[in-house]
Amino acid sequence: MSKNAQDGRIVAEGLSAAEPLPGNETALDSRAESGSGTAGPTTPMSRSYIFWLMLASFGASIAMMVPLSYGIAVRITELAPGHEEVLGYITGTAQGVYLLISPLVGIWSDRTRSRFGRRSPFIYLGTAIGLVGLVVIGLAPDLLIVGAGWILGMAGWSIAGAALQTLQADKLPEKQRGKVSALTGLMTQIAPVFGIGVAYAVSSSTMLIFLVPGIIGAVMLALFPLVMPEGSSKALPQSSGVTVKSVVTSYGFNVRKYPDFAWNWLGRFVFFVGLYFNTTFGTFFYAQRLDLPVREVAGIVATVGMIGVLAAASGALVGGFLSDKLQRRRLFVMLAALIFVAGAIVEATAWSLPQIIVGAVLMQLAIAVFATVDQAIVYTIIPERDQAGRYMAVIQFAQKIPSAVAPLLAGIVITIGAVGDEKNYTLLYMLGAVFALVGGLIILLKVKSVR
Repeated sequence: MSKNAQDGRIVAEGLSAAEPLPGNETALDSRAESGSGTAGPTTPMSRSYIFWLMLASFGASIAMMVPLSYGIAVRITELAPGHEEVLGYITGTAQGVYLLISPLVGIWSDRTRSRFGRRSPFIYLGTAIGLVGLVVIGLAPDLLIVGAGWILGMAGWSIAGAALQTLQADKLPEKQRGKVSALTGLMTQIAPVFGIGVAYAVSSSTMLIFLVPGIIGAVMLALFPLVMPEGSSKALPQSSGVTVKSVVTSYGFNVRKYPDFAWNWLGRFVFFVGLYFNTTFGTFFYAQRLDLPVREVAGIVATVGMIGVLAAASGALVGGFLSDKLQRRRLFVMLAALIFVAGAIVEATAWSLPQIIVGAVLMQLAIAVFATVDQAIVYTIIPERDQAGRYMAVIQFAQKIPSAVAPLLAGIVITIGAVGDEKNYTLLYMLGAVFALVGGLIILLKVKSVR
């Protein structure tokens, strides 16, 4: 994952003529302070900015996660009942496609010069693509079109979400990284639970299962740049043209030059393999263990999620705020891995709703802590801040590759030792626990520049 560093001083010098739009006085200040070799911006985000950022994060999450955790499973049941392994193929393929295009989107974002800034145009672009994808899935006559629709949906909502995260890398000072990551992470935990409840309420209409969460997400995403404009990026120095070499090198970085970024990337990768092993097939897992039809599982998923959201909220807030206060990040990452292991073991052996709830709550707590604190680590160790879009795309590989590969592997794992229609979810969840533990250990032991 390589690239030539651009001089942060040149970036700063080119900002003097650029004026932020009203209500966004910190935007250009953060860019001026965020060149390569600096610790990043120092001006705190305002409370109103954080509030609207939280709403936008909620929107991106509800639009993405409702189809992923429920809607696509419903469509598979309608079009090919009994072939739940297809879920892994569809989601894995879509993740793989986005994996290929994400660095290109990051480069494009870094080089965008417009009155609306560098990141805001991609919020709108991603939202539009995502909505089109959801409509395609809802109308799809076969699984091939469902897969094509989710490629669009996954790409669109991921582009919008990546733009929000890159804005945080552009603007967040060190003292707010844990807190803001906690608050936006909390939104990504709450949104799927709320979204599943909405989907269940309209479950009599397949199209509405996709369209209602998508519209809610689109409105929240669209409002953010309008209410909190990013500021013009026209005064920023123009980057050199995109070449084949620059595109190829954008997929990587210099591991020896940036060892902490590399080790965190690897630990994040391994942890997310475990996470996707234990979350991709949640709808089918609940249906099997509770002996329910797939369409009726939405109520269970929503109930479990609503109970678990308190744990997720506690995990995100305590992990983010406390890691800021103590300036200790790696310890919290390791604690998250251990809690995830406990939850995965409980789930693997669960055949009753109470035990499933306990396991799900533990895993939601763990995911919230890990996502919050490790995101704060990323904002601290990002190598070249004037190329934040590209590096945020690269760090997303550590999540996107597992989200592409793990469902494909999980589809195979659940067939190992399967008896009749009962898939081997016990093996799947235990393997997930092992991967999560190893990922936490890598970050704890190898990332040296962050406490």
